[in-house]
Amino acid sequence: MVPRKQSMPLICRVCIDNDSMEECTVIKVDSVNKQGILLEVVQVLTNINLTILKSYISSDAGWFMDVFHVKDEHGDKIRDQNVINYILQAIGTVREIENTVKAMAYRNDVFNNSDQLSEHTAIEMKGTDRPGLFSEISAALADLHCNIVEAHAWSHNARLACVAYISDQSTDTPIDDPHRLATIEGHLTTVLRATTTPTQSESEIASPQEVKTAEFSEGTNMTDVERRLHQLMLSAGDFHRPEFEAMTPPPSSRSDGDEEGRKMVVSIENCHEKWYSIVSIECKDRPRLMFDTVCTLTDMQYVIFHASISSRDGRSLQEYFIRHVDGYALSSESEKEKVIKCLEAAIERRVCEGVRLELSAENRVGLLSDITRVLRENGLSVVRADVKTQGEKAVNAFYLKDILGNEVDTDVVESVKKEMDDVIDFEVKNDGGGSSSQQGGCLSSSPPQRLPGFFSLGDVLKSQIQRFSHNFIPTN
Repeated sequence: MVPRKQSMPLICRVCIDNDSMEECTVIKVDSVNKQGILLEVVQVLTNINLTILKSYISSDAGWFMDVFHVKDEHGDKIRDQNVINYILQAIGTVREIENTVKAMAYRNDVFNNSDQLSEHTAIEMKGTDRPGLFSEISAALADLHCNIVEAHAWSHNARLACVAYISDQSTDTPIDDPHRLATIEGHLTTVLRATTTPTQSESEIASPQEVKTAEFSEGTNMTDVERRLHQLMLSAGDFHRPEFEAMTPPPSSRSDGDEEGRKMVVSIENCHEKWYSIVSIECKDRPRLMFDTVCTLTDMQYVIFHASISSRDGRSLQEYFIRHVDGYALSSESEKEKVIKCLEAAIERRVCEGVRLELSAENRVGLLSDITRVLRENGLSVVRADVKTQGEKAVNAFYLKDILGNEVDTDVVESVKKEMDDVIDFEVKNDGGGSSSQQGGCLSSSPPQRLPGFFSLGDVLKSQIQRFSHNFIPTN
């Protein structure tokens, strides 16, 4: 079979190859380079739930060259021609805004995912978290006669970020009246600011509680929302551990690593010969991991020139050769420490330890407020939420802990089920095997020890940058 190609002069060339590797599909991308193009490509792949097994990136001399080894969400090669066509169109047009929007519309048609979020009003919130805050936000919006069409919330290190799509309760249309929007923003800001008390230290209230109408363009998709959540959490300072937690050593029985107790390790060293900073990350592998790290480095204004991503036995090793957008490598230990903490937070904030509660019910105004009220009244706190409306059904997924941040007792879950079982279908999953969202990774000043069989791009690039790049030069 001849690999499928799409050629667009001066834009992008994409090759999808199902023959070279036995167990995965190989996607090769050649393009004129620009800041952020790697994130755009990774977003396209993440949008359709592809798992990135390996990746090699080089972008010296103004040309972007990338290879991805991927599988679909079922662990198979990409065989669906509709999916292949979407990848060719979406990646092949990442440099053209109009065509990118068309590609997103094509994705909605292909995957039967007609995204109508642009028909609703987007509100984004960030601030200091507290038990029951998500429930209070839901109740406030219900009191303001707003219907929550979709909402996504992340909580990490005592910070909360939330993006919600709302409509008018009576007309189910976007809310665009400036005075009403100002009232909604003011009310929600009051709810968020109730967390801040006179006894809090200056560092704890350094990030303001903020609510504002978000500006999402037509064609907004899930990774756009997730990137915004990353940005909100970063600006809220979730890379700082709360003072009470920083002073208390975590219990020895818990680990922020995998089942064997191996911890996440993030380190940075400088390659003085080539003026790069080398970021090395070793952690438990999971879906969307590359998106989370590339998103964070890009939003912190770092340019990725070379990278290598690999995974083995449930562990992931990522290496990024970066410079700041000003062209310089990381120059101080404080800058390195901040990047390390921000990457740790980006990896941790998506992974929640505890009970995952999935609920579905006939959609109605105030449903989310009622559900979260019951959870709060039973001493449960939402640490992550994904709420969607699918036709006449509302589908809700919550990660729950008790108000002290501990695991949820099964008796409490049964009590909640009995209280709402008459009107809501339940599915309960215990996802306690993941990394704790409350613990930081291992701050390291030296590179992580390589696991046997891992490929280190640093071993190659330090001495053979030019040879490596030459291997990716596109052929006519």
